[in-house]
Amino acid sequence: MQSPDDLEQQLAGLRDKRGYLLPHHGLMALTAPKLLEAYDAAYTALALDDRILSHHDREFVWLAILIATDEAIATHHIPKFRAAGGTDAEIKAILSVTAFLCGFRAYGFTERHWATHLPEINVEASWDSALHRAGQGADMRLVHLAGLAVQTCNGEWDGLAWQLRAAYRDDVPEFEMAEALSLTMFPGSVPYFVEAARVWRELIVSGSVEASASFKAWANFAGQEGHGGGPSGRSGG
Repeated sequence: MQSPDDLEQQLAGLRDKRGYLLPHHGLMALTAPKLLEAYDAAYTALALDDRILSHHDREFVWLAILIATDEAIATHHIPKFRAAGGTDAEIKAILSVTAFLCGFRAYGFTERHWATHLPEINVEASWDSALHRAGQGADMRLVHLAGLAVQTCNGEWDGLAWQLRAAYRDDVPEFEMAEALSLTMFPGSVPYFVEAARVWRELIVSGSVEASASFKAWANFAGQEGHGGGPSGRSGG
């Protein structure tokens, strides 16, 4: 067990590294230091280390995730977005896009239950047009990335499939899509990230999207259904 002085020193180091501190950091430092070490390494690789997205683009997606998950405490992402060149017009677009996506259930309902009664309306195409309108003021590539994350956080798997198809149509790079989805792991939950990967994989396998060779190799590798062996082997690990 750490002494109070050692604990305070460790927490000060965490605060200096991140620029903030949350209550669970201290609880893990006190009761499960190995868990904190692994958690901090995972968080650093996920949210702090540079991967594919620029700081601006990553923070754009983060703001949409925080709105979608009612994550009020993480306000540090606002100055981080501004410091990376984010504009008020883009923040307005984030609000508009996230609000629109959080209402996806209306489109999902219409597609599931009314499509046969409305043969003259392509519901998915109507949704895609509305998404483009909602994203005015921001690069559409970023709108798609934010959309992937928001649909995942909301557990809207039909919506995620639509969003993936739209992103492929607009030539959003796959590795950027993968990073955007991964950002949902902490605020949106690991099981939802697992499910998002399943949806993406099934779209590739079915030929619904034209994936790259590397992503096809991932999707077509057998035995990724988890312990249950069913179509959706949900797992948090």
